[in-house]
Amino acid sequence: MTDLPRTVARVLDRALAERPDAVAVVARSGSLTYRELDDAARRAAGALTSIGVGVGDRVAACLPNDLDVVVAFHGAMRIGAIWVGVNAPLAPAEKAHLLADSGAGVLLTDDAVATQVETVRDGLPALRDVVVVRPSTGVDRWAELLAADEPAPDVDIDPHAPAGIAYTSGTTGLPRGVVHSQHNLLLPGAVLVAERGYDAGLRKGDCLPLTILNMMVLTTLLTAQAGGCCVVMDRRDAEGIAEWVRTERITVWNGVPAQLYDMARGGQVKPDDLSSLTEVWSGGGDCPDSLREAFADAFGIALRATYGLTEAPTVVAMDPVGTQWVRGASGRPLPHLLVRALDEAGEPMPRGELGELSVSAAEDGPWAGTWTPMLGEWRDGAVVAGPSGPLRTGDLGTIDSDGWLSVRDRRKLVVVRGGANVYPAEVERVLLTLPGVESAAVFGVPDDRLGERVAALVQPAAGSELSIEVLIEGCRAELAKYKVPDRWGVVPALPRNAMGKVIRPALPALLKEHAVDG
Repeated sequence: MTDLPRTVARVLDRALAERPDAVAVVARSGSLTYRELDDAARRAAGALTSIGVGVGDRVAACLPNDLDVVVAFHGAMRIGAIWVGVNAPLAPAEKAHLLADSGAGVLLTDDAVATQVETVRDGLPALRDVVVVRPSTGVDRWAELLAADEPAPDVDIDPHAPAGIAYTSGTTGLPRGVVHSQHNLLLPGAVLVAERGYDAGLRKGDCLPLTILNMMVLTTLLTAQAGGCCVVMDRRDAEGIAEWVRTERITVWNGVPAQLYDMARGGQVKPDDLSSLTEVWSGGGDCPDSLREAFADAFGIALRATYGLTEAPTVVAMDPVGTQWVRGASGRPLPHLLVRALDEAGEPMPRGELGELSVSAAEDGPWAGTWTPMLGEWRDGAVVAGPSGPLRTGDLGTIDSDGWLSVRDRRKLVVVRGGANVYPAEVERVLLTLPGVESAAVFGVPDDRLGERVAALVQPAAGSELSIEVLIEGCRAELAKYKVPDRWGVVPALPRNAMGKVIRPALPALLKEHAVDG
């Protein structure tokens, strides 16, 4: 077992002592050595302090994948602030909800999002400062704040205090904030470095948005503990990914099934483009066995399936290093975790039996007792602790006699579209506000490339005629693009049981019968 840094402020220490001039992070705008990253993080901590950020204050960031988001994150962690990632694809109303719910006092962002936020500023009383990073015109205030080199206070950071809020779509229709400590954020990287033998030769590339808290865990916090290099990729298309891998000689890269599908079946990416890779992880959704086989045939690389949770945070199970995998499985649980399948009473099921997957700390081995569950959910300016005991995932699955984990049914009713979670209740909430909609049901339909697409059945109000174009525009105004349904059906009535609940197993057949063009 490697030594776990006590806080994120200490995560660079070993590399600074052993390889201070080694490159720590590469991005579109340049690179930083460990010495330079440490200095930039120090300046960022001082910059945030100078605009009033202190321990427990929320710092929101809606920034592209580049050096700035990494530096700002490290700076916020050094002064005990709470990081709030806001994903750029979210609709303005969704961004505003995250800012309002978290009570963020400072937002670091670009010109476009700053303009969006100004239109709803009256609804964000806690937001006192919007700092535009690398503006297209005018003064770069963030650069000026960094250059001022203001001192930051010497904070005694509690590694188990709130450090990050990860918003995940909620079953009630509004995102909920999952809160993690610095200890939680550091642990997955420590485990992966030790268990997979990562060292200074690691060059890990990531193209998913670093405003996703799980991605911070799997980028700079992982590579720093290995003494390797974090490659922050700003393209998510197959050719762009291949260019980054080829140019930066990336050794480990993780993508979502839709990206892997495009790479394996599109024909634009050649085996030589990916010759530096020793591992490719598939995350963010089910990876069909057929895709794993196609990727291996195309590039000679065995995909490493994963199973992760925002609440964990990030990776819970993973295929081992090498080529071994089991059809339909998502790897084996990582050694700091105990994953069980439970019956309805919460009792462990026999090996191989289907039950609700639960996560708790490993009870033996070198990582025993190191894992702690999420601190709770962020509500009304504070953490509301969840129920005690194992983390109940809501996913149904099995653990076989050899420890392989297989997820048989996705959590609750979530639609996993191209690696992104879409909760039906969130889309239904918007649809019910649109003209002419009496009722709506949203669900996923299978798709070879994306895994699932978002489908909606709508029931018109009496005497109303629905316009799918109007519904699409209404959804686009309130939801991220990936959440907007692209399969539509108009039905006289939705099927319901005696309790008035929609009979969801009947929805796919109704879609076929009542499909309309969107």
